[in-house]
Amino acid sequence: MARKFDVPEYYRSKIISTVKEARRLDDPRKKDLSPSILDFGQVQYLIARHFGFCYGVENAIEIAYNAIEENPGKRIFLLSEMIHNPSVNDDLRRRGIAFLRTTDGRQLIPFDDLRSDDLVIIPAFGTTVEVRQTLEAHGIDTQTYNTTCPFVEKVWKRSEQIGRDEHTIVIHGKRTHEETRATFSQARKHAAVVVVRDIEEARLLASVIDGTAAPEDFASWFNGKTSDGFDPAKDLQRIGVVNQTTMLATETQEIASLLREAIVRRDGSEAALVNFADTSDTLCYATNENQNATYALLEEQADVAIVVGGYNSSNTSHLVELCSEKMPTFFVQDAREIHSLDRIQHFLVEEGKLTITTDWLPTKRPVRIVLTAGASCPDAMLEDVLVRINNWIPPERAIDDVLKPFSNGLLVA
Repeated sequence: MARKFDVPEYYRSKIISTVKEARRLDDPRKKDLSPSILDFGQVQYLIARHFGFCYGVENAIEIAYNAIEENPGKRIFLLSEMIHNPSVNDDLRRRGIAFLRTTDGRQLIPFDDLRSDDLVIIPAFGTTVEVRQTLEAHGIDTQTYNTTCPFVEKVWKRSEQIGRDEHTIVIHGKRTHEETRATFSQARKHAAVVVVRDIEEARLLASVIDGTAAPEDFASWFNGKTSDGFDPAKDLQRIGVVNQTTMLATETQEIASLLREAIVRRDGSEAALVNFADTSDTLCYATNENQNATYALLEEQADVAIVVGGYNSSNTSHLVELCSEKMPTFFVQDAREIHSLDRIQHFLVEEGKLTITTDWLPTKRPVRIVLTAGASCPDAMLEDVLVRINNWIPPERAIDDVLKPFSNGLLVA
């Protein structure tokens, strides 16, 4: 049985959590990726099969709130945002937790201000070897309230394994993201490391591997994205690909395949069995599930999509990208950004900025709205969006009637 975490009740939702639990009980092997449909009459919501809090996030939340409860009167710090969700982080601040750094590594409170009896929580993304050593040099216990996601740690362990086998580590990730910084730091203890952001950068790396590009091109293409002393002529002989767990799993697989093919062209198929390490087992199951559920969701007919989550959430931004390929998609931080049926504030991932769109919701009825969220978004925030829209489009059916197919945790045909 899957582990149950003690997450504050106000993060859960009568509507959304009921639907999720019903689907879990009805389909424990997670074979059915079709969305759940909540039909209120004039508005219908298509809810993704998988979304919201994952194992790593619930684990981190439980540890952080336990830290508060177990340490009254103590100074408690988070190394940086525990997860990329502003409502969760703001709640922790209200409970007295202070943040030592921003997500991009800018110091807010000097480490020299720490005392040995202070409590520091390591976020779900993990942290670098250097930061951990700095904290421990100040007498800080970095283990008791370490919320690093087990699936991030799995990537670290696999990186160590293939690094000890003389493979260079290729990280598919965003070089400045907390998790990639942590994985980079962990991996370079055992091997040379290079970070590729996307398939375009992977093609450049492949051209260096198979010799169609000169080694000197590598320095300009991957400046600031390698471990010290990286020598492409030597360090690209044997490689393995791991990822920032919140990236698109399909893109990681495509990058791995592309780089393996480059090695085959250079060395031949038999040598590639040795020179390219299979690391497919490091892909995060939750990220994969959420993305696969989104693909299934997009097979349905819908008018618009609303994706809820923190703007700096990598896994959420990828769901936005997927939905945007099929329909008008609005990335909102919370329900308050939906100002009316005619006006919505939302985040543009590519431009990295907020914008206002008018006439965003079609006037046709019933209108069909895709509703999903990233791995760090509480169920309650999706319910807030649903309720807000229902306040403007009065439901023709009561909530209990809408939820009847999901009652008692069993789906009714």
